[in-house]
Amino acid sequence: MSRYVRYKNAENEIKWGLVGNDGNFLEIEGDRFTQYNITDKVVEADSVRILPPSDPSKIVCVGLNYADHAAEMGLAAPEEPVIFIKPATTVIAHGEKIKIPPQSSQVEFEAELAIVIKNEIKDIDEDEVMDNILGFTCFNDVTARDLQKKDGQWTRAKSFDTFGPVGPFVRKNVDPDNLDICLSVNGEIKQHSNTSQFIFKTKKLVSFISSVMTLYRGDIISTGTPAGISALKKGDVVEVEIEGIGKLTNFVE
Repeated sequence: MSRYVRYKNAENEIKWGLVGNDGNFLEIEGDRFTQYNITDKVVEADSVRILPPSDPSKIVCVGLNYADHAAEMGLAAPEEPVIFIKPATTVIAHGEKIKIPPQSSQVEFEAELAIVIKNEIKDIDEDEVMDNILGFTCFNDVTARDLQKKDGQWTRAKSFDTFGPVGPFVRKNVDPDNLDICLSVNGEIKQHSNTSQFIFKTKKLVSFISSVMTLYRGDIISTGTPAGISALKKGDVVEVEIEGIGKLTNFVE
């Protein structure tokens, strides 16, 4: 199981590592997006700061991609993917804090499988998609639900700083359309589903989005959330866990 992590070391250098069975990392030389070599240098996980898996130009999110979530929102399942943008300024890493803004009294979690784009792409066919994916990771599409309802559209509700926790690990060799996904708050499971319930599968999503906009190296596509969304409060610990990929943990303040 090859999982990779991006981190900053004590010398303030940004590096990639291969995640070992003991939770520590084998340092990588080169560029994880192009050519690289795995060294035998062991890096202790608690000696570095985990970073988001990329510095995306944008996060393209998919709304209503699980039928059960569409139902709990009182909306019909869409006939084609519903997409929206979260700005790159929402992104935070594993272990960092989600900040509840004073403008909202109903900030909710959304556990999602995310795709990290490997190459610049535009107008690609579904059979080209997997060659242009770096890997898959965990994402939490944090949303100010009261503002979403008030505004009648999604930009403000989805775009507060810290509303895009992502990571910590990236893995390529999984079936993205058949993974268990779970979210817990303070150890209590709130969402539990499987990506086999996607309305639109991974290849369809990437091809569709690339027909609309250019996707750059490091851009993130978040594939939608299952049923079970509810509010967060200050002091909560929220965890997104995806089978074979890892667990994304963040704190709410």
